[in-house]
Amino acid sequence: MDDTGNKVPVSGEFGDVYFSHADGLAESRYVFLAHNQLAERLANLAPMQCFSIAELGLGTGLNLLATWQLWRALRDRHPHLATAKLHFITTEKFPIAHADLTKILALWTQRAPELAELIEQFLAAYPPLIAGCHRLRFFDDNLTVDIWLGDAADSLTKLASGTHLTPAPAIDAWYLDGFAPSCNSTLWAENIFAQIQRLSSPSTTAATYSCAGIVKRALKDCGFEIKKVKGFGRKREMLTAIMSAPVSDETYEHTDNRAADHQAIDNGHSIVIGAGISGLMMAWTLANRGIQVTLLDKTAPLAGASGNPRALLAPKMTPIHHVDEHLHTIGYLYSSRLYRTLNDKATQQLAPVLEPTGALDLLIKANIGTEQIADYPDEMATTLPHAQAQSISGLTMQDLTENLYLPQSGLVNPHALKNTILTHPLIRFQQIDVYDISETAQTATIKGNDQDDSIVSLDADNVVICAAYESHQLDQRIFDCRKIRGQLSWFTPTAEQLAKLPKIPLKYSGYCTSFSGQVGDGRLNNVVEGEQYLLLGASFVRNDTGTDIRDEEHQISRDKLVTAIPEMAAVIPTDTALWRGRAGIRTQTPDYHPMVGLLVDSKRLWTMSAMGAKGYALAPICAEALADMMLGSFAPLSAAMQSRLSPNRTRLQTPLAD
Repeated sequence: MDDTGNKVPVSGEFGDVYFSHADGLAESRYVFLAHNQLAERLANLAPMQCFSIAELGLGTGLNLLATWQLWRALRDRHPHLATAKLHFITTEKFPIAHADLTKILALWTQRAPELAELIEQFLAAYPPLIAGCHRLRFFDDNLTVDIWLGDAADSLTKLASGTHLTPAPAIDAWYLDGFAPSCNSTLWAENIFAQIQRLSSPSTTAATYSCAGIVKRALKDCGFEIKKVKGFGRKREMLTAIMSAPVSDETYEHTDNRAADHQAIDNGHSIVIGAGISGLMMAWTLANRGIQVTLLDKTAPLAGASGNPRALLAPKMTPIHHVDEHLHTIGYLYSSRLYRTLNDKATQQLAPVLEPTGALDLLIKANIGTEQIADYPDEMATTLPHAQAQSISGLTMQDLTENLYLPQSGLVNPHALKNTILTHPLIRFQQIDVYDISETAQTATIKGNDQDDSIVSLDADNVVICAAYESHQLDQRIFDCRKIRGQLSWFTPTAEQLAKLPKIPLKYSGYCTSFSGQVGDGRLNNVVEGEQYLLLGASFVRNDTGTDIRDEEHQISRDKLVTAIPEMAAVIPTDTALWRGRAGIRTQTPDYHPMVGLLVDSKRLWTMSAMGAKGYALAPICAEALADMMLGSFAPLSAAMQSRLSPNRTRLQTPLAD
């Protein structure tokens, strides 16, 4: 119990309380907000400026909630903060389960009603408890929260401080909020403070409730000037600190980044070339950072491979010990959260961006088995009992003993997503066929032909090439990827067929799903509003860039389905003459990773391409990472992952043999 009679949660791992016996919220505000001078520092941010806070120990999220509430209040009072941004980075090795966190935060909903709405949003976005970085975006508040689950030293090491901008990104304020050193010495160890030093700059501040000698000595050794002040509640003293100067030039990467930061983020206009899912997400992500974006395509948004009637959002799973560095998992979790957020934002649009359906993977083509699936939280992935798998899928004759159920999966509506993105006030679309890109020290320039075949020239601070396999044609430094034709097929089932079709999306060596035509679908494909369809595919034809619809590929998709699920042979029509389809060209690198980053020997030309068949899962998180690289912020991908995605990586220096 605290001093007012309310229950205080205690860590079973460390036997210490999560917050003060006096008043946990007041403690957060006193120790971390007041003694990092956040009210004054945040109020003085310049337009477009980003302030970064790093916390050791997410715990119950109370520090985050207190900071968020202060940030909201300041934005209400100071109009110049409308475009300023807050980036909250937190680590946690022993995260609290969602059900327990809900109970804990219910206390604060009652005691601090001003936090109620924020608690609701936080709990709605709270991620599955698997290792790695989970990015939460709260767009209305210009707040980004990165929750790094895992060992704090490992997580901090993964934060990439190297950037193409000078100075490198740095943490502005530290919340040193681990359990007491006597209970949890690992959060106060030398390797932690080495990372704190690496990620700090002159004027970086730190605050902690602890006055332990180990903490004082470590902060001093990092180059912080420390000061004892009155502690909160029963604590006699606490520590505040400010980074004064680098300990040595060899170990210190940062300068005082305030003035330079304003210069670095003075890039008010970017051009994005290619309006498939990569280009759309890149434009959206930059626009949400306050950047004016001109989105270009030689034809129209979603004219290429991204414009299918529906995209199945379902991850390619990996054994859980690889998960924190598994791009598919990281991307799927972020995309799933983002599309649900866009559903809420697109209130005037009748068609949802994401239709939650769940999905069942029959594990015919997978690199994970049911024993490994058991390691995942059930809300992300689980194996259903055979009878339940039959019931939820509608398959009555199939052996479904081996299965992977993905409860958060769903169908993305590309047209609805495109409409939502293009309504952003900072995004302008133009139909231009780009034939030349150049750059100087001051600007980047594109030249192209518009729909009237007139020559157009546009200048920007940055250009991002998202043109799939045609990216190489626009800039030879972009790898000439493998081109893979993929045709999706769909048909209108009879009422009798519809009753026997699978009830949810299924993955096998291909995939199939039912869907209903929505408002606007007909603008991209031969789909009628309100009509039911079965979508199946896709074909896989290497080195073929044709986009004509082929009956033999309808048959290939049918054969995949009935081979995997024989009971469908009597349901799916053998005559495909009336089937409809769409063919697109997937772009794939030799190591199957996308290309995300700055082009070699360039300052203003970037690329985000080669998503393969996973664009709707990967593009949102890759766009977040690339926007952070461009603006000098901390990305939600590790330094190692960013190297694996670099368009200049060693694996891409040898041309494809086929």
